[in-house]
Amino acid sequence: MNKLVCIVGTNASGKSGLGIELATKYDAWVISADSRQVYKGLDLGSGKVTSEEMKGVRHFLLDVAEPNDFFSLSHFQKMAYNAIDETLYAGHRAFLVGGTGLYVNAVVDGYELSGSAPDMNIRKLIEQKSSDELIEIIRAHDPKALDKLDVYNKRRLERAAEKALAGELKETPNNPRYECLLIGVTWQREELYERIKIRLDKRLSDGMIDEVARLRENGATDEFLYKLGLEYRYILMYLRGEFADYESFYNKLYMEIRHLAKEQMTWFRKRKDINWIDMRYDPLSECIELIDRFYGEE
Repeated sequence: MNKLVCIVGTNASGKSGLGIELATKYDAWVISADSRQVYKGLDLGSGKVTSEEMKGVRHFLLDVAEPNDFFSLSHFQKMAYNAIDETLYAGHRAFLVGGTGLYVNAVVDGYELSGSAPDMNIRKLIEQKSSDELIEIIRAHDPKALDKLDVYNKRRLERAAEKALAGELKETPNNPRYECLLIGVTWQREELYERIKIRLDKRLSDGMIDEVARLRENGATDEFLYKLGLEYRYILMYLRGEFADYESFYNKLYMEIRHLAKEQMTWFRKRKDINWIDMRYDPLSECIELIDRFYGEE
């Protein structure tokens, strides 16, 4: 199989910058694995790299969908496969870089996905159900499916229940297309939280609230922005006057970003094939050693 290097980690972990440094060394093109960076106009809030930050490295899967568009895991997987194959055909190495664990797994493990559009009637019905009701729907269709679900995550319960009612819950065998090297970047918790705070402060000072206001003015619906979560959800709520003051908004957003980083790490820790790199030391050299060995260039 063709080879694919994957660099994963939480938000504010430095994975994008490290990925670009490594891509420059190895003449690689980068395929982004981020569920919000696929949308045009979602720049500051999603942490999208700028043209200057790319340092001439070609990036795929950025700005490929319009706000309000339906963009599924199947859409991402298909476009990622095409981008990886285009990269390899052009004689470059392919690096998958991002923090959306489900996107990474879909490519690395080769999920077999239906690609069908959601039934909006089923989705509306599901969104009205409690977590307990969703669990019962899933259990009625495939009790074993609950063993692989975080039953405390209502969004994932909703998607699983939606698949159950659409007759798509039964898993099909994976079909991986690439031999993958997975590198995970990590920090000590308090250092990561400080990085999150510094990054949040910079984005806010750079105009992240204005970005959300502009998206709304240009037609992005409140429902779309709310479902994006984190920066987009809480800035939307702030603009609608749902916080007592700026400080309340800021503290809530900061805590939620920290919580997401913890969830991301929990998700990635489930994989036993990730080579973890401590970013406090010499991550570039450690990555080069792993990648050289992967490509047989030692």
